[in-house]
Amino acid sequence: MSEYDQIQKSSLKLKGAGELSAGKKKKKKNKESKHRMEQVVTSQNDEEEVKTKKAYIDKRTPAQIAFDKMQEKRQMERILKKASKTHKHRVEDFNRHLDTLTEHYDIPKVSWTK
Repeated sequence: MSEYDQIQKSSLKLKGAGELSAGKKKKKKNKESKHRMEQVVTSQNDEEEVKTKKAYIDKRTPAQIAFDKMQEKRQMERILKKASKTHKHRVEDFNRHLDTLTEHYDIPKVSWTK
């Protein structure tokens, strides 16, 4: 048993858990200084945006511009078409569509007497 005399018999100690980590306190940051820094950064961003807006050049080809315009026009037509129907009208259209379908998936009636 002399081989086992040097074994540590205490519980396992994990990093970050225990008395040492509980003793540390986080410092509270000053909210006012943070707010001032945000204001300075936003004012600088506003000035940069004004400069970039003036320097913006559209690099798309005429075909790309026409394509984008047509896509936007078609999207607006789709939105107006969907907005024009009421819920009641949509349900009626859906019921009409279901009536036109075949009755392949319906469960047939089973009668043993006839």
